[in-house]
Amino acid sequence: MNKINMNQALFEMQRMAANAQMKPSQAAPNLNQPENFTDLLKTAVDNVNAAQKEAGALKKSFEMGDPNVDLPQVMVAAQKSSLAFQAMLKVRNDLMQAYKDVMSMPV
Repeated sequence: MNKINMNQALFEMQRMAANAQMKPSQAAPNLNQPENFTDLLKTAVDNVNAAQKEAGALKKSFEMGDPNVDLPQVMVAAQKSSLAFQAMLKVRNDLMQAYKDVMSMPV
């Protein structure tokens, strides 16, 4: 993780901790988060897609002999995209199971 992402992650964690200590009526709304589940899911899929595209581009650059791309960088990007995809797949499977459970409930 680069320094900018680390600082951003630290800021986000501090903001969340501060909001957790406040009463619900005092918590500041987060304007950067999607407002509904559809937007949240679309954002997650777009992030996974971006990670996969980045990993693919780095792999291609490395294979073409780009001196600015080294093997560890390629491997880390590939693992990040793989992990993101696996997490998205797990969420999808859990959502499908929850949907099936709700649909099979007696009314």
